Amino acid sequence: MASIPQDAVPSQPGLRPPPRAVERVIYRHTLPVRIMHWINAICLLVLLGSGLQIFNAHPALYWGQKSTFDRPWLAMGAMRGTDGKLVGVTSLGRHRFTTTGVLGVSNAQGRQSVRGFPSWMTIPGPQWLAMARRWHFFFAWLFVINGLCFAAYTLVGRHFRRDLAPTKADWRGFGRSVIDHLLLRHPQGEAAARYNVLQKLTYLIVIFAFGPLIVLMGLAMSPRMDTVLGWLVDLVGGRQSARSIHFLLAWGFVAFFLIHIFEAVIAGFGNELRSIVTGRYAIDHDEPEEERAHEIDE
Repeated sequence: MASIPQDAVPSQPGLRPPPRAVERVIYRHTLPVRIMHWINAICLLVLLGSGLQIFNAHPALYWGQKSTFDRPWLAMGAMRGTDGKLVGVTSLGRHRFTTTGVLGVSNAQGRQSVRGFPSWMTIPGPQWLAMARRWHFFFAWLFVINGLCFAAYTLVGRHFRRDLAPTKADWRGFGRSVIDHLLLRHPQGEAAARYNVLQKLTYLIVIFAFGPLIVLMGLAMSPRMDTVLGWLVDLVGGRQSARSIHFLLAWGFVAFFLIHIFEAVIAGFGNELRSIVTGRYAIDHDEPEEERAHEIDE
């Protein structure tokens, strides 16, 4: 009979040692989900960069139908300081902030340049409006097609009902999930194999609300769509309002991306990255009772 380590023997007759956590690898993300996830990531990156390039052609936002130049709710520009140098100024309503080096005025090719967002944030180049528009429209349609494919796969392939739709148990644990996220506590073991209620709600809002709305606001900005989406332009208050909403939703996607990456890092970045690349995700679970009993009997 093999010797048994002293700490493996129960302290009292009839008691077994506590369960031991062992790693189990599961298949978490299907191939279609992974492919569409990375297509979306590329699309959003290019759309943001090219969108900021387009924004720089007129770095101001308004509410209503027309551009009332003396009343923007957001504007980025420059003015000369007392020393003669350019000073970047960003206006948010009646409030003005000095943002030299980031917004309004930034360094480009070793010299100061008047521009809304800095050149390192814009695609495809520092000042190439026509090409930025082409890139933006191409990747916008790729984003739409990919989104429609994902919606079809989600509904037909039961991904929605199985993984995204909150259950009654999810709603009952909503408060606890909020507290756990605030305290940076994440599910462990089998619970980590599925989305929690906050993840489900966030994905549903981003995929089925933010996604369609940002596309519609982009279309509403075009005068060519007046005959098709004139009702939508009127509903949001005008073409300039559509541009403002489009801009805010874009930064909503940026906020989602930053939170998404932060949560992945906190939860275990290597494991999370592997799951969205290969589909494989490692979880800890308690060793089955029969395996522990067999080990002790030996």
